[in-house]
Amino acid sequence: MRKLIVIFGDQLSHGLSSIRDGDPAKDAILMMEVVEEATHVRHHKKKIAFIFSAMRHFARELSEKGWAVHYIKLEDSDNAGSFSGEVLRQCKILKPERLGVTEPSEWRVLEDVKTWQSDLGIPVDIFTDTRFLCPLPKFTSWAKGRKQLRMEYFYRDMRRQTGLLMNDDGKPGEPIGGKWNFDTENRKPAKADLFMPEPKRFEPDQVTQEVLDLVNNRFGHHFGDLEPFWFGVTTQQAHEAFEHFLQTALPHFGDYQDAMLKGEKFLYHAVTSLYLNIGLLDPLEMCSAVEEAYKAGDVPLNAAEGFIRQIIGWREYVRGIYWLKMPDYASGNFLNATRDLPEFYWTGDTDMACLKAAIKQTREEAYAHHIQRLMVTGNFAMLIGVDPKQVHEWYLTVYADAFEWVEMPNTIGMSQFADGGLLGSKPYASGGNYINKMSDYCGDCAYKVSKKTEPDACPFNALYWTFLARNETKLKGNPRLAQMYATWSRMSAQKQTAYLNASEKFLASVYPSE
Repeated sequence: MRKLIVIFGDQLSHGLSSIRDGDPAKDAILMMEVVEEATHVRHHKKKIAFIFSAMRHFARELSEKGWAVHYIKLEDSDNAGSFSGEVLRQCKILKPERLGVTEPSEWRVLEDVKTWQSDLGIPVDIFTDTRFLCPLPKFTSWAKGRKQLRMEYFYRDMRRQTGLLMNDDGKPGEPIGGKWNFDTENRKPAKADLFMPEPKRFEPDQVTQEVLDLVNNRFGHHFGDLEPFWFGVTTQQAHEAFEHFLQTALPHFGDYQDAMLKGEKFLYHAVTSLYLNIGLLDPLEMCSAVEEAYKAGDVPLNAAEGFIRQIIGWREYVRGIYWLKMPDYASGNFLNATRDLPEFYWTGDTDMACLKAAIKQTREEAYAHHIQRLMVTGNFAMLIGVDPKQVHEWYLTVYADAFEWVEMPNTIGMSQFADGGLLGSKPYASGGNYINKMSDYCGDCAYKVSKKTEPDACPFNALYWTFLARNETKLKGNPRLAQMYATWSRMSAQKQTAYLNASEKFLASVYPSE
């Protein structure tokens, strides 16, 4: 064997750089299900099943294309249990002349890969992951010398680079519609009488059912519901799911992308990030399809721009931040938050309707959309001062689309402001009014969003002001918080004390042993 090509579970792309460099007549492929990856955090059962089933289907597709695939199942009796252990074992058996691998998406895995050459005594070729649109050296160059690494300016450069939604009518370099960003048009609250499309669902085939049985037996104690399992697990199914979104939900995606409704888990969201993040979809192909839908008159500009910004702007940007700042980024704790994550993040056992809905949905689907993550579960954790590492590990655990390179900056940076403002210009903190505006959660909640400090007042209201007071030394100089600190300073001492006391009483119910 000339070369053994190692493919990880989030690299399920037929155009993967390591595959393109290989030759089925001379090389072979190694894919591994290892317990270390399933348990380094106790991943949601649906997430494990999704990745393992997609891996098995991808291995079969590779075999059909003529590749010799050495596939190590989790239940194999001689499974070494880790990437490095299994690579070492297979190299002793197969005796390849060299290894090939596309650079892993996570820092800790890359650190392992870097040891293979010395451990194995054969060359290891690490190829650039060309599935991303901004090579990491280019992001490093973009970031060099900048006082602020704001996504908006990076996004504009990516628009120019890709040509997506750019003028071609004599105004080169200018965005279609005259604006780069239509986010102000994408904050409409939804009403329950709107038609809500459902994401494309797929029935488990025999391969998936075998994986479901495996996960139930080996990881039944992990968080979340395993069934009903409806995710796509092949390249074809992922494309069908995305096409379904284009036809049924994209026209209203922009308007309602920040909205939340009881009983509506998906609204107009694509629910395709899980497919994209393991390689079953291509980011540029997705964005080109959305652009074509806009140009055909099928979707409004704010919907097309909002979707494209999430892919070529935010997704590429957070990946750049991750690799630019790791490994220190993982330990960021700018606000010195030390509380444990409340137990109800695992059980959903809380009287706060918004948190109950988001956590229940997360348990059932391994999914919640970005506003539920940012302004409900993330906002609450930041307001009460939860250790950001615990928040990060929770998100990494519970969502099917969560891989460290994309989840960590979203949590440490945007959600918890634990990087001190490197990624976000201000903490995404709010009281109950924001949730009330963007959802219908508050109407049936045991707490009253209109009340401020009474026993039945929405906890977010007092927690918000307590958060600002607790972190005044670090946050008062932030210009985007100047108005709120001015409001706080104008409050009477009695009113300030009422907010602080209400927070203390509520937190005593969350942490009775404190």
